[in-house]
Amino acid sequence: MMNFKSNLFGAGLALLSLVSCNSPKSNSQATEPAGDEYVAYLFPYFTGNRVAEEAIHFAVSEDAYNYKALNNNQPVINSADISSTGGVRDPHILRCEDGKTFYMVVTDMTSSKGWDSNRAMVLLKSTDLVNWTSTVINIQEKYEGQEDLKRVWAPQTVYDPGAGKYMVYWSMKHGDGPDIIYYAYANADFTDLEGEPKQLFFPENGKSCIDGDIVYKDGLFYMFYKTEGHGNGIKLATTDNLTSGNWTEYPDYKQQTTEAVEGSSIFKLINSDTYILMYDVYMKGEYQFCESTDLMNFSVIDQKITMNFHPRHGSIIPITQEELKRVIDKWGVTE
Repeated sequence: MMNFKSNLFGAGLALLSLVSCNSPKSNSQATEPAGDEYVAYLFPYFTGNRVAEEAIHFAVSEDAYNYKALNNNQPVINSADISSTGGVRDPHILRCEDGKTFYMVVTDMTSSKGWDSNRAMVLLKSTDLVNWTSTVINIQEKYEGQEDLKRVWAPQTVYDPGAGKYMVYWSMKHGDGPDIIYYAYANADFTDLEGEPKQLFFPENGKSCIDGDIVYKDGLFYMFYKTEGHGNGIKLATTDNLTSGNWTEYPDYKQQTTEAVEGSSIFKLINSDTYILMYDVYMKGEYQFCESTDLMNFSVIDQKITMNFHPRHGSIIPITQEELKRVIDKWGVTE
């Protein structure tokens, strides 16, 4: 394990470049850095199904393989301050086009009230990764015709270059119907959604899908998603236009285990063509990490991974030396 304090504070601070992390030449979570601009990774996650565990936690890594929790593995944001239910799950973080603004979205939910109990998500915004503003978006209250809405799960954000806007996408279940992945564009301040939710993706087999996670590579958007209530895992669909409705589905499962999994998230290594796909092996209380260079074929790298915490559904982005120092100064690394 690396000595974080000596490595983090001994190095000079890198300048934060104003480059797009979501342009057509990048993936949806991390742009190819200029030189050594990005030096570490930030990992938001939650930890379990008890109310106290349904909160945003942060961890950091200098190499994408060895992670340490911040704040003694306690929440970095009080769920009661930002949610309507008292709990939040599934944090997804995105660096914006300007290179210095961050959007984070979470499920507004506590599982103690039941898996069909939530109707909302939370949009969060920050320019320093430490101070966050937030807005609750209750889909049932905001839109008409949502009387039979059962749940609003696992929102994520991606920049849509075709629209020039940030797309928030999530899964919803109405009545006895399947879970379907919908989308709406965020407003300029990332405090609300514009227009009515529209279907983003639904498998050709007509069965439920949740936990969509989109990454851009070589002209295609790759969406990893979980089959819900059938099959046992994570599948992949691709498109060259997010809103065209034209998706190519692949028949194989991408997880490298026979155990039940959910909450996949993929990110690109700094200065590398390698991607890491991670997911929650939720029935065993474990997390699995896999590597790929083509987003089609994955190999397990659990033997390379260390964590001093047990995450649930989260996401990872690269950060600069300055950003790394800032979150450590605020919350401290858990040894």
